[in-house]
Amino acid sequence: MRRLSTVVALGLAQTLAWASTYYLPAMLAAPMARDLGVTVPTVFAAFSVALVVSASLGPQAGRAIDRLGGRPVLMATNLVFALGLTSLGFATGPVSLFAAWVILGIGMGSGLYEAAFAALVRLWGNDARGAITGVTLFAGFASTAGWPLSTYLEVHYGWRSACLAWAALHLCIGLPLNAVLPRAASPSEFTSEAPTADADSTHEPHAALRSTLVLAWVFATTWFISTAMATHLPRLLQAGGASVENAVLVGALIGPAQVGARLLEFGLLRRLHPLFSTRLAAALHPVGVVLIAIFGMPAAVLFGLLHGAGNGILTIAKGTLPLAVLGPQGYGHRQGVLMVPARIAQALAPWAFGLAVDVWGTGALAISAGLSTLALASLFFLSLEMRTTARQP
Repeated sequence: MRRLSTVVALGLAQTLAWASTYYLPAMLAAPMARDLGVTVPTVFAAFSVALVVSASLGPQAGRAIDRLGGRPVLMATNLVFALGLTSLGFATGPVSLFAAWVILGIGMGSGLYEAAFAALVRLWGNDARGAITGVTLFAGFASTAGWPLSTYLEVHYGWRSACLAWAALHLCIGLPLNAVLPRAASPSEFTSEAPTADADSTHEPHAALRSTLVLAWVFATTWFISTAMATHLPRLLQAGGASVENAVLVGALIGPAQVGARLLEFGLLRRLHPLFSTRLAAALHPVGVVLIAIFGMPAAVLFGLLHGAGNGILTIAKGTLPLAVLGPQGYGHRQGVLMVPARIAQALAPWAFGLAVDVWGTGALAISAGLSTLALASLFFLSLEMRTTARQP
């Protein structure tokens, strides 16, 4: 029961964190730009700066969670989020806009999935896989809840009031939710009780380094593709001849597909090693691209479902696969390090993939499919001789 209440509290807190940061510009960038006298790309550039800031702070935040546990770190991020959103609500021009997003980037570097996963591993070690999946099930609805709420607040009260409302939610809801998380054991107790690491993570440093590099590459690649699709998918499909209605329909299917895949991971796939589900997930985007190449836009719905399902499982894999490969010791710091390339790739994706769409139209899918295929191939360099203790009973 304690574990369930922890997953629910952390899942709701993560839903709030994602909705009020990562998904905020999609609804508020245009009115923000008009009011501040800047272009919409400038607002997204400020958001990209926040992603770069979050990448630089991730390892330090993870180390703090390894030492202190997730509760105090995540509670502090609610205060940082509230400060950043309040600063954004009072922004008067480009300088204050970028400054506000820098503050939000500090919160994102220590308060999103990587920190939540590290908090769960700090509590339950190798047994955290089910809890990680549970948290992503809740936070998978961040855009579903966040976009309508941001839109409603902007239409009725203005974008500044929307930012201030999100700040208040962090203080009134997010902070209490993170405050009820269990206190982590002392570092010495955690270390003494943790299962012994296998040869791949302890006795063979070169193998551990190889695994770390592979994981960093896979996560950077998949985050690039995920962000590129989230930013450009409707325009990409329309460039291939899809109607606006069909493009919107495909985009709307991605969210449910993500949640459905996470339910599958929570049920059937949890009996398998995370490496197998990660390989499956990495293969789904290229398969969807091949279907579009063969059948054209009539296959766009299948592409959306496959891409969404793969993205849903890969989100979980970012937490479970490093745990299975490298173990729980130093997990928070290692997660922060692994996510540095991913955050930078995520920041570059809207601009870089947008250029590809402008030049090649739907041919840009060849780039995303190629990157996904390379990520899938890289996963076969990871050893299959991993911790059986990472599996859930």
